[in-house]
Parts: sequence; C-alpha cells; structure tokens
Amino acid sequence: MIEIERKFLVISEAFKPEAFNKTRIIQGFLNTDKERTVRVRIKGERGFLTVKGKSTNDGLSRFEWEKEISKTDAEALLKLCEKGSIDKLRYEVKVDKHIFEIDEFFGDNEGLIIAEVELNCKDEEFKKPDWLGEEVTGQIKYYNSQLCKKPFQFWDK
Repeated sequence: MIEIERKFLVISEAFKPEAFNKTRIIQGFLNTDKERTVRVRIKGERGFLTVKGKSTNDGLSRFEWEKEISKTDAEALLKLCEKGSIDKLRYEVKVDKHIFEIDEFFGDNEGLIIAEVELNCKDEEFKKPDWLGEEVTGQIKYYNSQLCKKPFQFWDK
C-alpha cells in the first residue's frame, strides 16, 4: 500500500491521440492535513474513498489506501468536503512498459496538465515521452489537495 510515483508537467497535447482511456474525475477532500489526506472521488460512474499519508522527504512515495464506494455515497460525501474541488479529465497512455496518467484540469485549475507515472521502486527507469516537461515530484503545490485550496489560476506566474 506504499505508492511510488513521479509527477511531471505536460508541455503539449501530443499525448491525447496516444491515450487508450479517458475518464472524467470529480473529487473533493474531507481532510487536507499535511499528515494525511482523505479524498472522495467520482471516476466515471464509480465512487472511491482514499486515505493518503504524508509523503517521504523526496516526495516519491507515501502510504495510500483506497476503497470503492457507491457513486451515490461518493456524491453525498462530496457535499461534506472542505471548500474547493477538482474537476479533471484523466488520460491513460502506455509508454513502453509504464502507464502514464495525464490529468487535464478544468475550472480554477484550467491550463494545468500533469502526468504521473507509478513505479515499482524509487530508482526504476522509464522512458520519457516528448510531451513530458519539468519534473514536479514532491512539490506540494501540485498535489490535488492543495490545488483545491490554491488553484492554478491564482498562482503568481
């Protein structure tokens, strides 16, 4: 239940025709404490409740527990969430032996596109596609829990 992932900005939309799956995601947070976050998510027609622990110092890994719940329960829990929510379209793209999850954000986070790749170990090598930009692993402002509080549209750029 330890998740190891690296996160990158995306510099072009060239990934879109490569996607084998695309899903709309709406999510909110019941808790955004730095020690743990509790997320409610509707992914397509399915609901999920997720607890994530504090990231390691390098930002590469953290505890994650997720349980599928009914979409109805997820809709009810979203009403209890802290202020702010995430609305995004997730694209899944296979690159070599890895699957990149690319999130194109809407609403107050419009203009932000982030790719994540899950790894089996911290030093695992992976192919970096041309559309992958700057690595932002461990930069808290790119966490969805923080994008709810301080959306991309309000950043000093």
